[in-house]
Amino acid sequence: MLNFNHAGKFVKFITMPAPEISEENKERARNALHTLPFARLIGMELVDIRMGEADVKIAMRDDLRQPYGILHGGVTATLIDTAMAFAVRTHLDDHEITTSVDLTVHYLRPHTEGDAVCTAKVVRPGKRVFTVTADVFNSKGKLIATGLSTYMKV
Repeated sequence: MLNFNHAGKFVKFITMPAPEISEENKERARNALHTLPFARLIGMELVDIRMGEADVKIAMRDDLRQPYGILHGGVTATLIDTAMAFAVRTHLDDHEITTSVDLTVHYLRPHTEGDAVCTAKVVRPGKRVFTVTADVFNSKGKLIATGLSTYMKV
């Protein structure tokens, strides 16, 4: 039989708010994204970053379309991968680096106009391996893509 003598302490632990990221560190993260040439090329912008989560957006432009006029799948995948990397970054010390091990993207609806906003969340922050999910929404709040990835400390 399980003993819950310490259940009160456990409940307090799991309901504690996640540590907040200072405005200074949020600004550092925004600036870091702007220093990445490919992120600048496609116009990514860090909207917000929280412990284990990040929101990155991109505005639809004609040069990001595939031949049928919708957002290129590679741009969507890059948006997902970048948001995930920033979410993982919140679990790392300054000297630690990670890399994507895999990335699975499910394209659910075509995106043709307005912003695409990706919210990435760390599902499991391990000592060496991180599991991350992401959802991409259009400006009408419709889900256009989802992603699942694994990141590994290098």
